[in-house]
Amino acid sequence: MAAARMDYEPAGELKIGQVGIANLRVRTLDAARLAEEMRERVARAPKLFERAAVVIDFGGLPRTPDRATAQALVDALREAGVLPVALAYGTSDNDALARELGLPLLAKFRASYEPGPAAGAEAVGAAEAAKAPASRSPAPVAASAAPTIAPKAPDTEPGLIQAAPVRSGQQVYAANRDLTVLSAVGAGAEVIADGSVHIYGPLRGRALAGAQGNEKARIFCREFHAELIAIAGNYKVLEDIPKELRGKAVQVWLDNEELRIAALD
Repeated sequence: MAAARMDYEPAGELKIGQVGIANLRVRTLDAARLAEEMRERVARAPKLFERAAVVIDFGGLPRTPDRATAQALVDALREAGVLPVALAYGTSDNDALARELGLPLLAKFRASYEPGPAAGAEAVGAAEAAKAPASRSPAPVAASAAPTIAPKAPDTEPGLIQAAPVRSGQQVYAANRDLTVLSAVGAGAEVIADGSVHIYGPLRGRALAGAQGNEKARIFCREFHAELIAIAGNYKVLEDIPKELRGKAVQVWLDNEELRIAALD
């Protein structure tokens, strides 16, 4: 018998990489209210949220919902204009619920609330890659409150430098370090860093700093037209940003879970 041929060409090439997925951390299990909030987000920023992939995170609730309740939420979110694609990794009950719903679990969203094998043990898994998108009303800009030096993310590698423009549809991710972009970030492009993000050209796409939860990370750019900015999961879209800051050199930082934006001198 001839030996089975092992060096065949696969019909599909599977790669695991960074993807732009929003994490909806449920704090009040009210499907109608959650759907209405999501519908408002889609209406305000359809290019960002319409048909966006969403991971549902039940970790903020005292117990995991039953299948019927969870399915009602999934259906309501779909009707609101987004696409629930998975549950956030959590407890064994959450695992069972995901199987009942026919949805996968995403380990990158494994939450720090998951209990360990014994009381007082550290939570298993990495910190959340993004918090629940919770749009916040614009706060008054206080330029005097903004230091001019970005703190360095702890335990990071040397920063990643991106010399070429980041064009629409492209994504650049700096894991465990800062990201410096020497050119432009185009509309529809995305730059992500676990540390801070520095952009020396126009920012027209999305910039996400502190992707693994570093609340001391900052965003700096020379010409500000961002579709979306986020630090440690707290975000603002273009409609939330004061018009007097558009086109300016700015820095963005997080203050008590509120994004602050100020013009650079």
